[in-house]
Amino acid sequence: MKQRGRHRRRRRGRALRAALTGAALALTGAATLISASQATVADDPGALKPLTSAAETDALRLTEHRVPTAWLDRLSAAMGDPVGVDTVLDSADHTLRDAADCTAGERESLPVSPAATRAYCWDEADTDGWRPGAVTTSGDADEDGRWGTHRVILSAWSRDDGTPQGGLARVSFVDADDPGRLGYTSALLAVPVDGGHDYRGLASPVTGMVWYQDKLLVTTAAGDRDALYVYDVERVQRATTAADAVGRVPGGWAAGGHRYVLPAIASYRLPDTDAAARPGAISLDRGTAPDSLVATERVDADGDRPTRLWRYALRTSTDPDRTGLPVTDSSGRVHPVEAYQTGAAEVGGVLSHRPPGATRSDWYLGRAAGGQDGRGTLWRQDTEGARAAECGADGSQRCWSGPAGSMSYWERTGEVWSQSGRMLFALPLASIEDALD
Repeated sequence: MKQRGRHRRRRRGRALRAALTGAALALTGAATLISASQATVADDPGALKPLTSAAETDALRLTEHRVPTAWLDRLSAAMGDPVGVDTVLDSADHTLRDAADCTAGERESLPVSPAATRAYCWDEADTDGWRPGAVTTSGDADEDGRWGTHRVILSAWSRDDGTPQGGLARVSFVDADDPGRLGYTSALLAVPVDGGHDYRGLASPVTGMVWYQDKLLVTTAAGDRDALYVYDVERVQRATTAADAVGRVPGGWAAGGHRYVLPAIASYRLPDTDAAARPGAISLDRGTAPDSLVATERVDADGDRPTRLWRYALRTSTDPDRTGLPVTDSSGRVHPVEAYQTGAAEVGGVLSHRPPGATRSDWYLGRAAGGQDGRGTLWRQDTEGARAAECGADGSQRCWSGPAGSMSYWERTGEVWSQSGRMLFALPLASIEDALD
């Protein structure tokens, strides 16, 4: 039986590789047919320019606001003891399909060059009406790449379509122990209110997300000065009813139809100034000391200012009350430890990586396509210049996924994870570097 299982996995692996290879070839062919509205050579963002003045860096400052422990304890007392990641993974009720079983239309959202080496598509019925957001993994959470004994991928989703579930955000917990079968279930993101007697849904898209130690940091869209929310992945509450409502309901607690809810434990507020930079895409960089949270804002292509990139230091102390949170001063303010501006616009994904022995970090930026259709561009930038990946016979730089979602580097495996449309995919960082050399 074991031998037969190995043969079955080998056949499926060959089918998957064939599907990804076929998709890459088809997309490469499509890249040579780019219309005049998508120029072959994307706008060169040039070199990164350091930001050093107080006026420039103060606009990147955040102020911490902790949810009182009494509020969280009150919720737990009413809803029951919190559970952790293991319990959520054991409740997986959906499965991703691998690339061989995805439609050609779904695979069109994959990058052309560098090409994905692993790809999966989400359950269509489960994600109908939901918009994909950021991705992070247990490779961010812990240096060994696991949370306990599990390899885990977290994927954010949001919706705002006028339904009873409108204006909600959730995180899907994916059990990635078996690459041939990725099961998942989702938890609603919430914010405690009324002294912990109730909670509301996080009514915002999640364009950036990092899982660091036991904390999950997520970004929010414009309209809320609280630009970054923090969740404790070991403080997941069970909903007691499958009602579409959110919060306390007659007879129990609802989470928009989900079985689990994550209450926020902290938020980080923007300065009250027009120049304030709202974090959009974020990622983790383990190449700094201490580890750091990398961020970029989203500036439209027709915007009147450059895009800013920056990083905050993260706490690595053993104090469970502070571990995994951004470093603050005595007044609860978070200051950037490094900042730049770039000529790249529509940035939907960011990574900062310092190769062993290097004296500076490379910044990787995923630029989204200008409209609803087309492909994005993947740039590598430093203080000396920029370079984009190319594809097709005409050397087009429109080779990345069109939506250009967030990127997460799993150091233990050397893979970068992202998602585009209903496709979750991975590719080696080495292949990104090769495509940019």
